[in-house]
Amino acid sequence: MNSHDESQAHVLVTGFVQGVGFRQFVKRQARGLGLTGWTRNLPDGSVEIIACGLKENIEKLIEQCKKGPFLSEVHNVTVSWDQTGEKFEEFSLLSTPPEMS
Repeated sequence: MNSHDESQAHVLVTGFVQGVGFRQFVKRQARGLGLTGWTRNLPDGSVEIIACGLKENIEKLIEQCKKGPFLSEVHNVTVSWDQTGEKFEEFSLLSTPPEMS
């Protein structure tokens, strides 16, 4: 795999993952792995993540998400691999829940 092989994953983490610093944990891990994208809390209590970068680094992030930060309790991590689409400058926290259509 060369350094230009970018992947994108859509990750959904369920469990006790809001109010325990989970998004900050994800942001710190993602930036440390050189990933871009975002994370946000969803109204159902889960955390959503879009991670872009090298597939092996995204897989490392997913493994970290399965553990979570201190005080979190991860029940399930669902991953779907997407076609690389939107480009992100950095990895950021989104504070607003997605628009309900």
